[in-house]
Amino acid sequence: MIRKGFIFDLDGVIVDTAKYHFLAWKKLANSIGVDFTEVQNERLKGISRVKSLEKILAWGNKEISETQFSQLMALKNEDYLNYIEHMDASEILPDVPRVLNFLKTQNQPIALGSASKNARTILEQVNLKSHFDSIVDGNDVSKAKPDPEVFLIAAQLLNIAPENCIVFEDSVAGVEAANVAKMISIGIGDASILGHADYVFKDFTQISNQFINNLINR
Repeated sequence: MIRKGFIFDLDGVIVDTAKYHFLAWKKLANSIGVDFTEVQNERLKGISRVKSLEKILAWGNKEISETQFSQLMALKNEDYLNYIEHMDASEILPDVPRVLNFLKTQNQPIALGSASKNARTILEQVNLKSHFDSIVDGNDVSKAKPDPEVFLIAAQLLNIAPENCIVFEDSVAGVEAANVAKMISIGIGDASILGHADYVFKDFTQISNQFINNLINR
């Protein structure tokens, strides 16, 4: 049996928490007099909370103290956690369970590789945590994507060489990280944004079991 490592990002790949990040960031930005749009929210995908707040401050041409910076980050997380507390399995993106279950039937190791510090909580909320052999999230890494650290740690935990790993990502930074790690990158989303991935699909409904099988056997 050929064993590959399948590594999934969380936000925008397994569940769509982008809407909750947007609401929390918008509330924060507006509270300091900065406009915040969904287009800007797209540009925060896959990057850390610190970097996200730095970008918002730059867009609004604002300077704040270190103390206020820390307070705002904590408030943003609190708002976001209030939203995700109400998540359930209905928020899993289409056909994700089918792909995870198919990988299980093929005895393929599965990991999560996410920048989110709330990844474990979200997986528990949507009842998918048991599908993952390893979970690497924002609490386990020191470098944010496009640095490949999160995926390299996931590969190590699965005991699979990086070149035998396949990454599912919805962000530009995440696809770059997978490419730097010499893993197969599969973009989930818009091909015009994720064109640097090895393959791009709108969502998992376009990914057949046969395609997964081909990845296993290649």
